[in-house]
Amino acid sequence: MLEKVIFMNLSEKRLFSNQALIRLIIPLVIEQGLTILVGMCDSMMVSSAGEAAISGVSLVDMINAIVLTLFAALATGGAVVTSQFLGAKDQEKARQSAGQLVLMALVLGVAAMALCLLFARPVMKLFFGSISEDVMAAGLLYLRITALSFPFIALYNAGAAIFRSLGNSKVSMKVSMLMNVINVTGNAICVLGLRMGVAGVAIPTLISRAVAAGLILKLAARKEQVLYVDRDSVLKVKIGMMGSILRIGIPSACENTFFALGRTVVVSMIAIFGTVQTSANAVANTLDSLGIIIGQAMGLAMITVVGQCIGASDTKQAEYYIKKLLAWCYLLQGATNILIMVFCRTLIGFYSSLSPETEQLAWQLVMLHSFFAVFMWPISFVLPNALRAASDAKFTMWVAISSMILMRIGLSWVLCVQFQLGALGVWIAMIMDWVMRISFYVPRAIRGKWKTKYKAA
Repeated sequence: MLEKVIFMNLSEKRLFSNQALIRLIIPLVIEQGLTILVGMCDSMMVSSAGEAAISGVSLVDMINAIVLTLFAALATGGAVVTSQFLGAKDQEKARQSAGQLVLMALVLGVAAMALCLLFARPVMKLFFGSISEDVMAAGLLYLRITALSFPFIALYNAGAAIFRSLGNSKVSMKVSMLMNVINVTGNAICVLGLRMGVAGVAIPTLISRAVAAGLILKLAARKEQVLYVDRDSVLKVKIGMMGSILRIGIPSACENTFFALGRTVVVSMIAIFGTVQTSANAVANTLDSLGIIIGQAMGLAMITVVGQCIGASDTKQAEYYIKKLLAWCYLLQGATNILIMVFCRTLIGFYSSLSPETEQLAWQLVMLHSFFAVFMWPISFVLPNALRAASDAKFTMWVAISSMILMRIGLSWVLCVQFQLGALGVWIAMIMDWVMRISFYVPRAIRGKWKTKYKAA
């Protein structure tokens, strides 16, 4: 009886109950799933315009991913800092950090848009100079239109991060649902109905992101909330607060940018082997995204949960939730990847206009990714979010950058180009990248050095 009372008392002191975690995670899973499913719809619809269109869109998506990771990194920095202030019960500083996040997102989004519009062709030539002219033309059109949406998606990410730091992921989920409905509906009209090809995929993306940004910022400005964004918190520049966000955001930006850049470099290696390899890689990347929906949602939840524990100076609870969320991730994501392996050929069959060679290679790549993701992906990508939430972002940055250079790029060049394995060589190198990350993240988590990195503002 005494043990039961002690257990109940400990449970009451938890910052997040199981119900609170579920309320946080389920909307994140839905939001991540919708984003990936819309990406699949985009590629499936544009496939009706031929493999050159698929290749052009997939190649530009690699460039766009670099830009989007900058926005996501900034949002991560803002979410960590805001969560820590909320955990410390300092609502005023939490509001200031939220406002400065919005301001920084706007500036970064406009700058990224301007650079991509001015240097679209040089960027395409730099990364994919060996591609055919029809793929280049499709890619340039897609890049120029989607670049116009960069300020909007940056602001949306900032708004979503604010709500997630509160543990309220329903808001970003609902706005994401609206954004994706607009996107898919627009794609159906423009691609399948009006036969606009690549432009038919890009224009709805622009419109949907603009609507999402406006809506989520309007919701974030409601003053009846514990945390809200107002004019003063956005327009009054606070260098110290920006510095706090950037201390997390810059390492995350460097890490994620190198990751996206590395993916772009290895895709340029794959492009040497022709359209079949490029298209198979694009299809496999899209399908493999289904297998990491749970993991991506758990990673976002980890930032909120661990960030609030660290802000409350409770590292024991942080350890507890790290283990708990990782266990949930292994269980649910493992089941998802097993299902993908079972139904792999059926999923690939949804893509039209693919040659038998492209379908077979895509199947091999998806099976490889899904099998190893069951065992390795959560530790490689969810665990480091816990370290970031504890302000240990520099360590994860150096590990990720080193692994990217040595494994994703270096080993890919050996296997893909030198041994002529093409896309298969790149994906084998990707698995070795996971191995290297795990060999550093797990000892760091066990030794507990991450517990000493947080300094209250």
